[in-house]
Amino acid sequence: MTTTLRPTGPLQQTADGGKSRSYEVCVNSRPVGALDIATDAAFGHRAGILQGLRVAEPDRRRGRATVAVLAAEEVLRDWGCEQALASVEPGASGATRLLASLGYTERSRTMDKELAPEPPSLPEGVEARPMSDAEYATWLADGIDAFAREWIDRGTPPGTARAKSERSHRENLPDGLATPGVTFRVLVHDGSAVGHLWVSRHEVRPGRWGSYVYDVAVTEEMRGRGFGRALMLLAEQVAHASGSDLLGLHVFTDNTPAVRLYESLRYVTVHRNFVKRLL
Repeated sequence: MTTTLRPTGPLQQTADGGKSRSYEVCVNSRPVGALDIATDAAFGHRAGILQGLRVAEPDRRRGRATVAVLAAEEVLRDWGCEQALASVEPGASGATRLLASLGYTERSRTMDKELAPEPPSLPEGVEARPMSDAEYATWLADGIDAFAREWIDRGTPPGTARAKSERSHRENLPDGLATPGVTFRVLVHDGSAVGHLWVSRHEVRPGRWGSYVYDVAVTEEMRGRGFGRALMLLAEQVAHASGSDLLGLHVFTDNTPAVRLYESLRYVTVHRNFVKRLL
């Protein structure tokens, strides 16, 4: 039997070069499932996203999904994509095994936390203040470079990573510190800044808005002293002040200290994000 992808509608294209299309997964022309394919604007449409793959129960465990994913990768190559991306929920063991067998690796996790009714207190010896305009200017220049490097270090081409970083900062901070729904804070210990935090209003889960940690960092010489935990408690305070009861974040899987910190603070993984280089 032959498994193929059959388009269910015309190719959709956007003015900035984006593409998307929906497909049926077919066995000898018989529909047994579905798959959506789209390029990712965040990567300049040089990465493609596989979404909504499903195969009907009678046709599972027969290699239909495997062939569908491989066929989707060929579509993405034709579209000029350099990477294929896929996200799965933590309990989707079958999907995880499938992606692993096809050479996908987990790159990051999307995590969130239901907040307690009352905000936490900061540890003794630290306090928070707003970020100044001068500090923001320095942070922005350094932040664009740092965010791009994070993606480059994980296999994203330098040009694509730089464009992604610039686009992200431009779209999320159109008015800098004055951007509505945006909060920047500096953590202070013994009169010196030891870290910073950026939290914004965000659709954390589909249809459910909350707060999102876009950036959190401790100055290099002050790491390992508990200031990272203090910054995350500060993030909860900021979220509470904005009326949010849900706080989300994104973390690279190989950043083991950060993952352990978030898990210790009772964040839960809602998506595991996988990537594969398309040769």
